[in-house]
Amino acid sequence: MREIVRHEPGTFCWPELATTDAEAAKKLYGTLFGWTFEDQPAAAGMTYTFARLAGKDVAALYVLEAAQHERGVPPHWNSYAAVDSADESAMRALILGGTIVVKPFDVGASGRMAIVRDPQGATLCLWEARAHPGAQIIGEIGSLCWTELATTDPDAAGHFYASLFGWALKKQETGAHAYTELWKGPRPAGGMMAIEKEWGPMPPAWGVYFRVADCDATVAKAKTLGARVLAGPDDIPRVGRYAFLADCEGATFAVMALAP
Repeated sequence: MREIVRHEPGTFCWPELATTDAEAAKKLYGTLFGWTFEDQPAAAGMTYTFARLAGKDVAALYVLEAAQHERGVPPHWNSYAAVDSADESAMRALILGGTIVVKPFDVGASGRMAIVRDPQGATLCLWEARAHPGAQIIGEIGSLCWTELATTDPDAAGHFYASLFGWALKKQETGAHAYTELWKGPRPAGGMMAIEKEWGPMPPAWGVYFRVADCDATVAKAKTLGARVLAGPDDIPRVGRYAFLADCEGATFAVMALAP
């Protein structure tokens, strides 16, 4: 496995689970992806748990604060994008019509971050790395392999993020549905699609995909551990086989077995 020591600005660098049951999350994701965990003290008496694969950081989780839970914030996966400056990127997001949800702040010596919301309502974390680059493994089995935006207005969202991160938008027509790849330089940084009516009242959100060796076997194992299957398994021609799941607390994620 190639260890990542720096993420290119404008690429996704860290998946983070906000949950209501850390031990249940460790059991599920540890079993599915082969992760081990290390709890570390964080601000205000919180515990921040690093998930590791082959001894390298690949994700993290923390327990939602009581006040967040009371406000109705559900368990969810956060996506982080690497930036040169959290302050400058947050201000640019504001100028482009977004909202600064959490103003830039230092995370010890690890880095500086901010949380922004795009004009359609999807939330994204910005990460200015210092001592901690983010995920040290990406794209390998058991790690983050894709990040994807589901939105109510792909054209407006595409303009916002292209202006924020310098992404090139490459739209593809896949049958009755359009899909947009978000390219940063020579490779895609993520993807974007419109929320379909049949999905119900789903709010715009970024979602995470984790790579697995066998999609069907992973889904079967997830079901025995209490996860729910939301869609799939299904095939994307020339890409791979995927499924959307909800963990025991309701946080949604996807798994993907890449095509040869």
